[in-house]
Amino acid sequence: MRQAGTMREGVIYVAQGPDYLDLAIQSAGSLKRHNPEIAAEVFTDQPCDSPCFDRVLPIPDGPTPKLACLPESRFQRTLYLDCDTVILAPLGDLFDILERFPLAVAHDVRRTSNLIREGGDHDTPYAFPQLNGGVILYRDSAEVRSFLLNWQVQYRKLARKRDQVSLRDLLWSSDLRFYVLPPEFNLRRVTMLDAWEPLDVRPTIMHSHRLLQHMRMGDVRLSTLAEVLPAERIALAEEWDAVLGPLAAPGETADPTERFSIAEAGERSPAQGPSDE
Repeated sequence: MRQAGTMREGVIYVAQGPDYLDLAIQSAGSLKRHNPEIAAEVFTDQPCDSPCFDRVLPIPDGPTPKLACLPESRFQRTLYLDCDTVILAPLGDLFDILERFPLAVAHDVRRTSNLIREGGDHDTPYAFPQLNGGVILYRDSAEVRSFLLNWQVQYRKLARKRDQVSLRDLLWSSDLRFYVLPPEFNLRRVTMLDAWEPLDVRPTIMHSHRLLQHMRMGDVRLSTLAEVLPAERIALAEEWDAVLGPLAAPGETADPTERFSIAEAGERSPAQGPSDE
């Protein structure tokens, strides 16, 4: 059941377990630094008295904690954020997208990988990739609530761990209008900062698995863009070295796009398992 007392705009997090709650507090802290007027709420199974949150709520029953919580937002306009996010700038007029579209999401990255090309009930074109489920902007309406509940149904039906497979299925078959956010609102590849020119973008939301590496791999904890960016630069060089060899650096071939074809051919190889994003 949705929470009583709707508010106009707000951000929600879903944090199961103490480690994810710690990350949610970190993300909400960055949100409040840049957007002190925006309410933030967390659904969690942990005790929490952080001043970063305006309300702390229990996680309801559902197929996953996130899918269970999305329909429960009390905001008229909701921005859902994964816990591994950091707000880099004011959100500005982001919520105004919802005046025209009931839902907004961003494309996922690594789009030629087996992981992101995984399908469900529908065989969608490459140009209609999975949408990343870590940054979701949606408005309160009967249409959207129905969509979110159908997402739970489709997730259970497909029985896939990643909810993005069922999300793409529903968006492909649904009449729900949605908008694709530009990458600065779901910055998965922070090395894009090295390529963008002045006045190209306003980097706003970093969403990086590097913020989870201390939990998943026992590695050093990274918490800021200044810490994540050099680590991603190193990882990018290492990935291309693994595909092309250390003597064939990106940009040294006559056709700069050829290296992407080589990488995709390796992913399609029977010996190559699905990549993890």
